[in-house]
Amino acid sequence: MSDEKELAASEEVAQTQETVDTVAPVSEGVALGKGKLDISAVSSDGKKSADLVVSPEDRKWYSLRVISGKERKIQERIMSEVERSGWTNIVFNVIVPTEKVYKVRNGKKVMQERNLLPGYILVEAYGPKLKGDIAKAIADIPNVIHFLGKEDPLPMTHAEANRLLGKVDESTETGETLSEPFLVNETVKIIDGPFAEFVGDVQEVNEEKKKLKVIVKIFGRGTEVELNFLQVEKIS
Repeated sequence: MSDEKELAASEEVAQTQETVDTVAPVSEGVALGKGKLDISAVSSDGKKSADLVVSPEDRKWYSLRVISGKERKIQERIMSEVERSGWTNIVFNVIVPTEKVYKVRNGKKVMQERNLLPGYILVEAYGPKLKGDIAKAIADIPNVIHFLGKEDPLPMTHAEANRLLGKVDESTETGETLSEPFLVNETVKIIDGPFAEFVGDVQEVNEEKKKLKVIVKIFGRGTEVELNFLQVEKIS
């Protein structure tokens, strides 16, 4: 009789253990930005976000509105959040669109970086997984306002994205964009070469070759001289 009771008890324990082993968590809670959200780590088809394979045509660019002047810091926070939360197969790129520009000061080029879209960051992502909780989590990061379309972000058109990204790429390659371009009929001062200290009016601007044609008065007559951008400066 004792043996029968022990056998029954063993079978009951085995059944209980089997029931416990079949229960597994399907999501994890993560603290993001200003509050806590439950972000599911598993999609409806059972795939984790890290296992998703996204085709190039499904990768879209989205504009994220942020507090102007804080774009770089926000970019770093978003990238850190993406890494921490395992969204690297959903959010692919986070960029602050800028271009390299220069000013001419005392005949020397001073390089600077200028935002193409102050108050905005561009995010490349897989839209179906970005919308909803992930978009809200990113919007909750300090100094982020919201995506265009808010929790259901609207992708930029190919033309818009290519125009902005093309400017960034072109600037990276050339590094020769003047932050305050010279204008036709503008009066400038020549600071280098045989006509140094002469003042003249800009007749023609060649952005590609970085050259100007300037009319200066020599002995009372207008004379056209060709100069490069570094040989003249604006008269403030």
